[in-house]
Amino acid sequence: QVQVVESGGGLVQAGGSLRLSCAASGSIGRFDAMGWYRQAPGNQRELVARISRGGSTYYADSVKGRFTISRDNAENTVYLQMNSLKPEDTAVYYCNAWRLVYSYSGRGTQVTVSS
Repeated sequence: QVQVVESGGGLVQAGGSLRLSCAASGSIGRFDAMGWYRQAPGNQRELVARISRGGSTYYADSVKGRFTISRDNAENTVYLQMNSLKPEDTAVYYCNAWRLVYSYSGRGTQVTVSS
């Protein structure tokens, strides 16, 4: 069974930075891609960033230039570096792993940005 666990959320002031970490059971190299969703109260879930096995990346327009997704295969960990945070970035952030037709998600970590 695949387990995905997020960490690194918290409270930060606008303009600050946070780094989220996502650890997956087993080798992350077996996943086709890994990424981060976020969901704020009353909003739909939004794909924020994604990185493929080959290293190709995708970012939502709302975070381009501020967020960076990266992966450390040796540590089986994916990171989301979030800079220049805005109050509208406040949400629960979920790590997700994709393999074939399967999708695995963690329980989420809260990120709160105060103005």
